[in-house]
Amino acid sequence: MRSFRESMASKVSSLQKVVQASNFLVKNGNIYYKQLVEQNKHHIQEPPTIEKCQTLAKQLFYTRLASIPGRYEAFWKEADSLKNALINRQELNVENAGLAALFGLECYAWFCGGEIIGRGFTFTGYYV
Repeated sequence: MRSFRESMASKVSSLQKVVQASNFLVKNGNIYYKQLVEQNKHHIQEPPTIEKCQTLAKQLFYTRLASIPGRYEAFWKEADSLKNALINRQELNVENAGLAALFGLECYAWFCGGEIIGRGFTFTGYYV
């Protein structure tokens, strides 16, 4: 019975924190919003309507779509430079090997972080 009380007490405590955070947002959210809009008003398209937002979304989509050939070409340039580095690995110095190892380690760390986020911020496994 004691663990049930402790569990309920911790839930009440966490709910109190949520209430405090929501009260803070209610009091300061409008001020923050106004400051944010004022600081970034040069980015705002006039008039700020739904139609304008839809037009901008289409422009973003098709601009990214048009950038695919350039990114494709850049990918193959990188792949060719990697292939050349592997062919000429006798010329590879310690500095470049260390940078490659750090890059691989960084990629693995980002992968692990994504896995943890995908599991709902658990280290041990998925919620079942």
